[in-house]
Amino acid sequence: MKLFRNFLALAACAIIAAGCGTKPQPVKPDTPSTPVTPTTEYVAKAEMPILAWYSIPAEYATLERYKELKNCGFTINFSHIYSLEAAKQSLDLAQQAGVKVMFMCGDVFQTQTERIVNEVKDHPALYGYFLRDEPFNADLPALGEWAERVRAADPNHPVYLNLNPIYVSEEALGSSYQEHVKLFIETVHPTLLSFDNYPVLENGSVRDAWWQNLEIISQAAKDAGIPFWAFTLSTAHHPYPVATMASMRLQLYTNLAYGAQCLQYFTYWCPTPGTWDFHDAPISVNGERTAVYDLVKAMNEEIQARAGVFVGCTMKKVYHFGGDLPVGVMPLPAELPEPLKKLDTGGKGVIVSLLENGDYQYVMLVNRSHLEGFDYNIGFTKDVGQVYPDGSIVNIPGRTAKRTLDKGDCAIFRLKK
Repeated sequence: MKLFRNFLALAACAIIAAGCGTKPQPVKPDTPSTPVTPTTEYVAKAEMPILAWYSIPAEYATLERYKELKNCGFTINFSHIYSLEAAKQSLDLAQQAGVKVMFMCGDVFQTQTERIVNEVKDHPALYGYFLRDEPFNADLPALGEWAERVRAADPNHPVYLNLNPIYVSEEALGSSYQEHVKLFIETVHPTLLSFDNYPVLENGSVRDAWWQNLEIISQAAKDAGIPFWAFTLSTAHHPYPVATMASMRLQLYTNLAYGAQCLQYFTYWCPTPGTWDFHDAPISVNGERTAVYDLVKAMNEEIQARAGVFVGCTMKKVYHFGGDLPVGVMPLPAELPEPLKKLDTGGKGVIVSLLENGDYQYVMLVNRSHLEGFDYNIGFTKDVGQVYPDGSIVNIPGRTAKRTLDKGDCAIFRLKK
């Protein structure tokens, strides 16, 4: 009872004090009950255009198939379609699935260009118009005239033609490769420059002239003030092996190191084997997913996570370092370019790309081998962070790092300009 009486007395005093004008205590600002965890920084969001070459056939065209394409990480569908009705259906399905369409509808497109363009140019899913694959010099005047008719009817969507690789003979092209690219730009006046080259061969080797091909195309695109597009091989056929993550990384990250602004896969759907023994595409001839589908999906997710580095970037320089240098490339000078302070690859071959995008500059390394990885040591002249495959950026203490570069893989470092 004594404890109870004391409690009542204290309560009474508190009530009296409250009634006597006791000043309220100032309220402190809200503070978290637990320490704040620093927010991880990520690369700015962006979307890299990724095109599926030889995509969903007209006879398989359903919304589920187009959603499957999008789920694999593609943003542009390029089905080989040979009627206007099927092409319109492709546009409608792509719109519902959330992807774009590179339009084609067979020979009728060349003979009835204006009418067809006027029928589809306002479709929300339209990305551009396909005219021709791998033309030769003799084809260019007619293609230039056709391209002009398309642009006159629709100046808002690009015309798409894809050039041959450098290993096609001069006799077939009609000139040297450099002259062929120059003549194409001068005659067709493209707003993008696309070429194919499949460098990884069944015996494990890589075509030496592939890097020279990229040197020529990237420089021609830069001189013309237009973006360039490049390929990776995702469908095996002689003399090319079944795609692996390492072989696709090598091709795609090398393309990006040279400044490519759209990545293309040949192919998404497996063409019917014939002259070429096509097999092991992401989607089989009969419409079944293969193991390559999962590899391509993972690859596309990895690229999009770091797309903010590449989309809209300026490629300043690309150097090659270590091993036997490929033909036609620029060696990394002994006096390292800013912001590099040191680079040691143990003699292994690597691409060193200097990119700029917004307020940042990037140093990108690409392993030139899809067969083996290696350890390297790199140092910089100023503060730097590494951009990881999920897009996160982690600062590097001391401006130096010892890392391992996996088969065909890349490493990306970000610095303030």
